Amino acid sequence: MPGPPRMAGRCPLADNPRYVRRDRRLFVPGFPGIGDDTTMDMNRRQFFRVSGAGLAASSLVALGFSPTAALAETRSFKLARTTETRSICPYCSVSCGMIMYTLGDRSKNVTPTIVHVEGDPDHPVNRGTLCPKGAGVMDMIQSPNRVLYPQVREPGSNEWKRISWDEALTRVARHMKADRDANLVKTNDKGVTVNRWNTTGFLISSAASNESGYLAVKMARGLGMVALDTQARI
Repeated sequence: MPGPPRMAGRCPLADNPRYVRRDRRLFVPGFPGIGDDTTMDMNRRQFFRVSGAGLAASSLVALGFSPTAALAETRSFKLARTTETRSICPYCSVSCGMIMYTLGDRSKNVTPTIVHVEGDPDHPVNRGTLCPKGAGVMDMIQSPNRVLYPQVREPGSNEWKRISWDEALTRVARHMKADRDANLVKTNDKGVTVNRWNTTGFLISSAASNESGYLAVKMARGLGMVALDTQARI
């Protein structure tokens, strides 16, 4: 047979002697957080107020009144006066595409500054995503210890000296020619012409394009270099 009807609005645990009522709240012994002093004191009227506010907020979002547009406007305003340049991540051989935003009006007396870097969504390799190293490339770009110019340390010296790009390329070419003239192997022990240059290696950038890599290998092989590698293996 069905039991007696319950009184409307009355908790079924209220008459159980195992539970204790404290200031219009039900305290369940052995279950901390249910009716004890750590819970938020909320009566029925406050509960309906909070529930109504949550329902109204979710309804506004469903109707399209969300802050997405406002956030997008804030981001556009941050990059409104910047110049967009596509580049490649300098770290590994994956060669993810990047978009760099530079602040500056390209005037002769203005030094441009990179203010934001993000993944290139149109790049076929990463589709706009970046790993932690690529996402933190701004730290490397803005680092005060970043080397921006060619430097040389003369034999017997403990200091680096800044030189121009023309001088750096001239010194590299001079050292390469001197080493090749002294160590080029023209023929092997059977008299076959081989033109091997075994004393100098060539390290090719893994972030270079296919065309740049092709030309670099052609140049190195044409000089007789045997040791060729890329930054992808480091």
